[in-house]
Amino acid sequence: MRYELVVFDWDGTLMDSAGLIASCIQAACRDLGLPEPTPAEARWVIGLGILASVRHVAPTLPEDRHAELGERYRRHFLAREHEAPLFEGIPALLASLQGRGARLAVATGKSRRGLERALEASGLAGRFEATRCADEGFPKPHPDMVHALLEATGVEPARALMIGDTTHDLELAANAGIDAVAVTYGAHEAAMLRERPARHYASSVEELGRWLATNG
Repeated sequence: MRYELVVFDWDGTLMDSAGLIASCIQAACRDLGLPEPTPAEARWVIGLGILASVRHVAPTLPEDRHAELGERYRRHFLAREHEAPLFEGIPALLASLQGRGARLAVATGKSRRGLERALEASGLAGRFEATRCADEGFPKPHPDMVHALLEATGVEPARALMIGDTTHDLELAANAGIDAVAVTYGAHEAAMLRERPARHYASSVEELGRWLATNG
């Protein structure tokens, strides 16, 4: 493969969880009597760190209450995270990539504890050589996540590819100096993603697999 290391975002890329996350963000805002963000506004923050997310969906909330909103979101999400499945075709795609020699990694806005739960529940715990979470350094779109993964794996930037469903993922890749592919079936709309540079914009897991088979 052209790319030795393929770095995946998690929510909205591997797991069909964007709608659930947005719903839990809205519920948390209602709990605190805050204006409820629209689904599009709630989906926009997916992949960002918790503080950046709070600032966007609840700009009038005093800073000393940011943690309270974050905790309300976590309570709603923990009660429902079992509802989010992997996108159809993801296990086969990952197996195919590894079969062709690719090394796999994850760069996610989840916390470490959240990712570990998701890996275990999805059956993908053994698929990824390295993972990096938002609570282990700077969140997206800062390049820290990708830099950490490249250092952990010893892969040069020219041999790494980021795959994600948000503009934050594409900006992360650009900031880290690696190529990116956008998937348009996740949190951010295709038109928004196409405002950012990417080598390809895949509308389905199947299309993503075809592109990687030819260009990966």
